[in-house]
This record gives sequence, C-alpha cells and structure tokens, in this order.
Amino acid sequence: MNKEIEILIKKFALQNAVKYEKAPQIGAVMGKLMGEHPELRAKAREISPLIGIILKDIASGSPDEWQEELKTLAPELIDELSVRKEPDKGLKPLPDSKDRIVMRFAPNPNGPPTLGSTRGIVVNSEYVRKYDGTFIIRFDDTDPVTKRPMPQAYDWYIEDCKWLGAEPDQVVIASDRLPVYYEYAESLIAFGHAYVCACTQDEFKKLKDTKQACPHRDIAPEDNLREWKRMLAGEYNERTVVLRIKTDIKHKDPAIRDWGAFRIIKTPHPRPEVGDKYVVWPMLDFEGAIEDHLLGVTHIIRGKDLIDSESRQKFIYDYLGWTYPHTFHWGRIKMHEFGKFSTSALRTSIEAGEYSGWDDPRLPTLRALRRRGIRPEALRKFFIDMGVGETDVSLSLDNLYAENRKLIDADANRYFFVWDPVKLEITGFEPTVARLSLHPSEDRGFREIPVSNSVFVCSQDIKDARPGDVLRLKDLCNIRIIDGNTAEFIGYDIETIKKGTGRIIHWAPVDGISVSVMTPEGEITGIGEAGIIKELDAVVQFERYGYVRIDSVNKQVIAYFTHK
Repeated sequence: MNKEIEILIKKFALQNAVKYEKAPQIGAVMGKLMGEHPELRAKAREISPLIGIILKDIASGSPDEWQEELKTLAPELIDELSVRKEPDKGLKPLPDSKDRIVMRFAPNPNGPPTLGSTRGIVVNSEYVRKYDGTFIIRFDDTDPVTKRPMPQAYDWYIEDCKWLGAEPDQVVIASDRLPVYYEYAESLIAFGHAYVCACTQDEFKKLKDTKQACPHRDIAPEDNLREWKRMLAGEYNERTVVLRIKTDIKHKDPAIRDWGAFRIIKTPHPRPEVGDKYVVWPMLDFEGAIEDHLLGVTHIIRGKDLIDSESRQKFIYDYLGWTYPHTFHWGRIKMHEFGKFSTSALRTSIEAGEYSGWDDPRLPTLRALRRRGIRPEALRKFFIDMGVGETDVSLSLDNLYAENRKLIDADANRYFFVWDPVKLEITGFEPTVARLSLHPSEDRGFREIPVSNSVFVCSQDIKDARPGDVLRLKDLCNIRIIDGNTAEFIGYDIETIKKGTGRIIHWAPVDGISVSVMTPEGEITGIGEAGIIKELDAVVQFERYGYVRIDSVNKQVIAYFTHK
C-alpha cells in the first residue's frame, strides 16, 4: 500500500483524536479520507485494515502526544482546528441599512401571541432598536371567516408587545383601510393588470394547471371596472367572482399564475366599527403588498413557506412602479413540548373547554408564559440568539428556562411546599420556631415557622425510607424513621448528615396553608408554609420542587409552575 496513503490516514486520525480528545473510530477516519480523496474509494476494502492498524497505534498515546505528533506531521490541520468557531448567534446586519429602517410585524389577531408570533415581535423590534428605525404592528385582519379575528386580541397584542419591550411606533388595522385597497385595485383594473373572473374554483384550476387563460382575462378594462363596481355593490354571491392579478399564465409555478386578489365575503367582520360595511375583501398577498409600500417598509422577515408571496406581490410592485423591500426568510420553529400548534386550533380547543383560557399553563401563548413567571428579557434573549435563518429549528423549552433561571434565581425567595403530603409524628421533639433564610446566597433576612411535634413530608420520601433510616428535616433537626407515620428526634447536629449517614428532605408545618400548583401536566396539590401568602405576583422557589409564580392567595394559594 502506498506510503502516501498511510500518511494521509495518520494525519486525519490524529486530527480527529486532537479534536475530540479520544481515539477515533474507523468510520470517522474513513469518511474524512474518502471525502477529501474520492479517488481512493475504489480501494476502500484494502484501506480499511490499514486504518485499523494505525488507529490501534494512536489509541496507545495520550492527547498531548497526539497534539505534538500532529504539529510535526501536519501543522496546517492544527491551524484548521484552532479557527473553528461556535455557530454565530444573534442577528446579522441588515443589507442596505443606511437609510431609515422600517419593519413591521403583521399578525392575524385571531388569538393572542404564541411563541411563534413572539419571535416575530422580538426580532423585528430588535432590528429597529439596533438601527433606530420604526417598528409597526399591522393587523392583517381581512379574513372574517377562516381566520376570524377576536376583538380582544388586538389589545392583547399591544399589551404583550409593551411587556416584551417592543412597543410599536405605529399600529395599523387593515380592516379600517379597505377603501385604500379598492383604490389601488381600480388602478390595476384600469391599466389592464387585473380582471374579474367568474370561473368556478374547479374551472379555473383546470385552466391554470394547463397554462390556459381564463376566458374573462382579456375583457376590456372598462368592462372589468363595471363588474368590479357590481362586486362592491353586493350584486354577486360568495364564491361566484374574484378579482385576479394578471401575471404570467405560463409561469413555471402554478401558484403564481393569475392569483386571486379579492373575493366576496358576506359574513360581517367581528369588529363593530366594520361589521357588514364591506362585502369585497382583499386576500393577504394584495393587502400586504399595498401596505408594505404605503408604510415605507424597508425590510421584511417572513416564513420560508411564504416565499411565493414575494413572487406574487412583485407583479403589483412592477405594475405600479414600486421597489420591493429587502426580504429574508426564516424556517419554522418547533418546540418539543408543544409540537406543531396553530392559533385557530388552540381557539377551538379553548372554546370546547379543553383549556381554562388563553393563559392556561399548558398552552404556548405569551399570556400563559407571563402567568407562569417567564421574564420578557429571557424571551428576548432566547429569540435574538436564535437569529434568522432558513433552517427549521427544533428546540426544547429548557433553552428558554435556562435563560429565565439566570434572571429569577437571585430574586426568588425560598419556601417549603410538600406535595402528596403525609403527616409524620416526631417523638421526643419539643415544639420550637424554625428560623430559615429566605435565600441561600442573598442577604434577605429570615422566615420563621412555628413547628409542633408533627410535620408534613412528601409521601415518596417516607416510602423511600426504611425503619431505622436517618433523615434530616432541612434546617430543622435529624430524625430516625420508626414507621410510615412516626419518627424519633435524634438531635440537631447537621454533621451527622454531612458524614453521609442520612439524606435531607423538606417539610411543612401541620398548620400550613393549602397550595395548588398549576402545571403543564395538570394540578399538583399540597401544603406550604404560611409565609408564601406574602409573595403574591412574585416568583419564588419551592425547595426540591421548582420555581413558581404566586397567582392568588385567597382561601388557598394558587401558584403557576415556572420551571425547575
């Protein structure tokens, strides 16, 4: 076998060993070798045993020895390793950002913001903040049926934007501006760029799929204007006519061919200011195209699944002599805990009584996360670090929780909460007042808990203990288990536990308060110490359980689970 090949194998094997600080596998070295030198693939069967011999020799060395040998044999591969960088985080610079930046987030207000829409709010507002530009919230609410808007959701979006530190500079509601869209539609009709189509949906699809023009396509503009006026006057029923934008009927993408811009909808709009005022409604691609120009939008971020929108809208921009904004796309985000979710589906489930409301802790809404105690700063950092890329992103909420934990840990007072409680009598124990710190590292004072000769502990802690086992009730005393309901007091000295002869469990006083924790998995009930009632609206840590936000303190404490 050629000596040259042996040297190649050794170089790649040593590079792998230095990179991962362990002896490499045959497959990794073979893959690198064949990738860099495809001409050797025909000799793979002969080369494989040679790789095995060389790897056996390398495995007898140490990381320091691998590094020194690689420096001698192929220093350029050391340099290659040293310049490897972590993937870029954060937002990349915007192209053509010398002029004033104007960006918009355009939700359909058929429910409150979810994690998906939060990404759009945060990223657009952060770019605007970075470039001292203008941030616009535009409600694309021109579908009164399929994605019927919720009147409350308009205010919810503005409230949540403010909470996120993304207060818009301007708010636009599309359903207030239909006369503007009609004006541009008439201009396009007058110049022969749009026409009223009376084909059925099936008829037009057959024509479109075979690249044939609709028979109404070449009707004179004045005749099309007359038909348009009849549409506006309500003379047509739903699904009988649409206004189409002329494109290229032979375009390679059927979705671009003479797309629909307006349709008849006679269902009243849910906003009382609009109601049944209009029966001709623009499709999203038409409304968005007009608004982006009129609002002076310079940069658009949209999902990669909407790339066709840009192709369709550019026909309008070309017809009207406008310049299309800079556009870049991002992939979908999928949270492991929620999978795919849609606001429409969530709304249906809420109306069916499956959830208590839009702030139910099981939902991926911003209102639910707020109620659970997630900080806006954590959400901003989470989405800004994610950046903007076309790759679909699959994440766990643990990534968000890690950011939130950094923010709340120093502020969260500590308390005892015992779930699935059992009463444990402690023989030989004199009632006392336990004095425990509110925080393990912050100088925030103490909490005092009167303790009798009985306490509540978690049933699992007792199930895991056998008669004779030594336990320590945290910050109180040491006990020896007698049975499932009784223990004996054996002193206060924590050194007994530190020496490894027992474990530490938490507890709650028998005169504690009832606590219910609302979690994504359901309700958890138990007993907590009385001091919790002072923490209304605050995030605290229930020791050995997790962080929670105290939601109400009436007859019992209701807490919303934040995260571990």
